[in-house]
Amino acid sequence: MSLIQMETAATDQLTEAVRTILPALENFLHHEGADPAARQSTRWKAVLNQPLPEQGAGLTQVLQTLAETVIPNGLRNGAPGFSGWITTAPTTSGTAAALAATVAGSQRWWEQPFNYLETVALRWLAELLEIPRDMQGTFTSGGAIANLIALGAARQRACERFGHDPARNGMPSFLRWRIYASSEVHHVVVRAAAVLGLGRDAVAKLPADSQHRMHLDHLYTVLELDRAKGVFPLAIVANAGTVNTGAVDPIAPMAEIAAAYNTWLHVDGAYGLFGKLDARVAALYRGLERADSITVDPHKWLAAPVGCGAVFVRDRALLERAFTLEPATYLEGAASRGEVESPFDHFGELYHNFNVEQSAPSRGVLVWAILQEIGAEGMRARVVRHNSFARHLAARVMADDHLELLAMPTLSICAFRYYAPHLEESVLDQLNQEIARRLRAEGKFVPSTTKVAGKFALRPCYVNPRTTLAEVDGLAGRVREIGDELLEASLKTMKIAA
Repeated sequence: MSLIQMETAATDQLTEAVRTILPALENFLHHEGADPAARQSTRWKAVLNQPLPEQGAGLTQVLQTLAETVIPNGLRNGAPGFSGWITTAPTTSGTAAALAATVAGSQRWWEQPFNYLETVALRWLAELLEIPRDMQGTFTSGGAIANLIALGAARQRACERFGHDPARNGMPSFLRWRIYASSEVHHVVVRAAAVLGLGRDAVAKLPADSQHRMHLDHLYTVLELDRAKGVFPLAIVANAGTVNTGAVDPIAPMAEIAAAYNTWLHVDGAYGLFGKLDARVAALYRGLERADSITVDPHKWLAAPVGCGAVFVRDRALLERAFTLEPATYLEGAASRGEVESPFDHFGELYHNFNVEQSAPSRGVLVWAILQEIGAEGMRARVVRHNSFARHLAARVMADDHLELLAMPTLSICAFRYYAPHLEESVLDQLNQEIARRLRAEGKFVPSTTKVAGKFALRPCYVNPRTTLAEVDGLAGRVREIGDELLEASLKTMKIAA
């Protein structure tokens, strides 16, 4: 009996396969009715939670399960009323580009268009956001890895100044380091410090000011205290749009402080860097050109498919020393030294020496497709529209005696809550938690939540291209309605108890 058997996975029939699931995908994008996923979880988990099949069911069965069970219960973070966290579903051009990359550009290496579009898209991003052209960019899976790479480069420079190569020899035990950020910094920065061998406690999370930005006096004070203790500043992190309230740290003064202390300035713009496209707030980004590293996530405001972040580092050679791969004959030795006659004769535009990823999907094509479709003008219009949504909601909140604004919007986030003057803070927190729960259950308007100055807040963040002013007003109206119902019910309960 021959040990060589025929392949059982389909390697053709792509058109038929896509056509089979397209109606389900189109129907899902209508986002009609209440969100069924959580309520029907017992049903779809029973379908999916099967033993590993010894004999495959075949492509037809896979497509049927996708169309009937998986897709209809998918994640509705692209619904017009969804404004939770800082996430959204991709637009059509990015979706089409992702499919194209999956089929025809499954690796970002070699001499082929999907590789070259990494370079084109990074250049377009830098031009759009006025990132200095001499900075080396690379695509990542998101802000977590982008921040890790930026701080890895910062670690490399800091240690090299003491004659030590941390990428080759590890962290020196005779030096103590600190990263300085406001209390509003994204927690992935703390994790990056842990991964880089600095330790989570190496991140000094300093109190923010009344506008939720880095408090410069606190920064100066802690830097001086650490200097006296022999602790060296590894990096200062400026938020270009915090995830909590959308505040933008004072980047230009922080650049001055970084220069004075001979340390690295990192600007985390994963969410908010696109905000500088709005002329009303562009001045807040002054000093960006002095940053040593900058991050931005196209899968947030640009609405690229998820898994698309980017980082730019000023010193290309330093970045390469921090993340270079050791040579391998099966890679470098496989490239042609003569005329390039095949895509596999040359590795194309190389990025693996600036990253932590070796194999990676083609991400540049996603950014290229979206910007090719809408242009800089279209992206500017989106950012202005979304920032205006937050301001419009803030105005509605301030005009309503039973709604309270907890942070004046800077970008596209508006933190607010239902309010009644006679209720204690703990009761208001519980009331707003219940409002948030009911909103999620209804599914029509879905903000996320946070705490601002210790108060529980509803926190819509507008980055969804499908959202309109109707959903903004609808959220405000529904919060008021639910809050009134809950308040009336509690007052009735109190009267009965009395």
